[in-house]
Parts: sequence; structure tokens; C-alpha cells
Amino acid sequence: AGRPAIRRRDHICWRYKFGARLGEGGFGSVRKGTRYKDSLKAFHPKPLPLEIALAVIINRKPNCPHIIEMLDWQDDPDYYLIVLERPVPSMDMGKFLKCSGGVLSEQIAQYLMWQVIYAANFCCYRGVFHRDIKLENVLVNPTTLEIKLIDFGCGDLVKDSGYSTHLVYSTKPYFSPEYHDRGRYHAKPATVYSLGVLLFAMLHGRFPKARDLYCLGINQSVFAVSHECIRFLWAGLQRHPEHRIALEQMLYLDWFVLGFPNPLPINRNASKQHSCHR
Repeated sequence: AGRPAIRRRDHICWRYKFGARLGEGGFGSVRKGTRYKDSLKAFHPKPLPLEIALAVIINRKPNCPHIIEMLDWQDDPDYYLIVLERPVPSMDMGKFLKCSGGVLSEQIAQYLMWQVIYAANFCCYRGVFHRDIKLENVLVNPTTLEIKLIDFGCGDLVKDSGYSTHLVYSTKPYFSPEYHDRGRYHAKPATVYSLGVLLFAMLHGRFPKARDLYCLGINQSVFAVSHECIRFLWAGLQRHPEHRIALEQMLYLDWFVLGFPNPLPINRNASKQHSCHR
């Protein structure tokens, strides 16, 4: 912990106290950090330049409250440093699921998904393709259920021509089928598919299988969720991208428009267990 042995007083490392390692991403490590001037909590990875460029684009004002905010960055001869906000309390959605018994109620999943989809739309609106939306890249405040989308290390700029390769660090269960079927995919349809996988995992504690997709397709639910939720899942998990719902339309499906009549139940159990996962 503490500042590394760097002589330049204007270096970014003189502005932050670095602490324990929080985890590893595809492009670097993540450590706790505290800004000296105001004790603001933060963490910093050592990313590639593209991640910094994407973060700069995403963080232009007005920014999105559901995307992690970049606080500072600096390039050095041998590496880059980027400092990001560290929401406290928070845990990634994978750990939040474990604290919630492995699955989420449909109402809590709906509330979390609205925020994730909003963030995904914001990214594409700004011309940024996250490309690795998954449980581990969504931070959840276990008390308020507010989320932050993190880790743009696999990201790219949105291109009309699409993409022919996946980065080795992005996560296979979330890959859109056209990557395997056609060897090519586009940002928005691929994002929609990964969001469908994310929601299925939140509701069922596992990734969708062929049998699950069949049941969704013929509307014979073996799942304890509403018909609106089934239609939402099926719209996002269509095998062919041209049949998939448009990313911009996801927030206007009946599942969100109709909503739930009861107040949102805050997951107090997950909040209490948070301390063991920090």
C-alpha cells in the first residue's frame, strides 16, 4: 500500500493512496484507492489506451448515473493509469446473487435490469460497445439496489461494419449466436443478446440452455416468472439477430411498461452479508 517510488510530484500516484487488491480484469489489476485531498474512495486498474479513450467518451457531461465514473487518468512510458470511482457499499452481481440465495425475485431483477439496459443504451448512444456485459461487470449497492456498469477493457467503438472477432477475455456464455453461426456480429444486437443472458442468469442462477430457449419460444413456461418476462426474454434471446428486439426498444416492452403494483422489496439479507464480500 501507499505511494510507489515515483519522483515526479505531478504524477497521479501522489494524489491517491493505494490499498489492497480488489481483483483482476482482463487487462490489469484493480486496487482500492483513496484520494488524499478529500478521502474519496476509488480504485485503479492499469488498462490499455483504448479503455481510457472509451472512458473519456462515456464520461463526457452529461454522464450516466449507472456507469462507473472515471475520476482521473495518466499515461506513463510503460503503462497507463486510470482512477475510477469506487461505490461503497457495493458488490458485483455474481456475489449479490449468492447473497440472495442464488436467484433474484422477478421484481428485483426487473429493477436492476432497467438500469443495466439504460446504461447499455447510453454506451451505444455515445458510440461505445461495451462487449462484456455480464454478472461480474455490474456492481450492485445491496442497500439501494442501484447499479454501476464497469470494466470497458473488452470494449470498442461502435462500427457499422460490425466485428469478426471476440476478445479472448470476454465471456463465452454471453456471446451472441451469430458470432458462431456467421463469424460476424454487430454491437447492438450482440448487446441485446448478452442482456437476455444476464437476465436469465439473474432469475435462474444459470445460463440458458437449448431446452430453455425452446420453452420460451412456444410460451410454455417452466419458469416461475410472468408472461411479460417470458416475452421479454424471448425477444432478447432470439438466435437470429434480425429477429431480436432492438436495443432502443427494450425499455418499452410490457415487462417494464406494466410494472409491478407493490413497492420494491429491498434485499436486506444481501445487504447484511455484504461485509464478507468487500
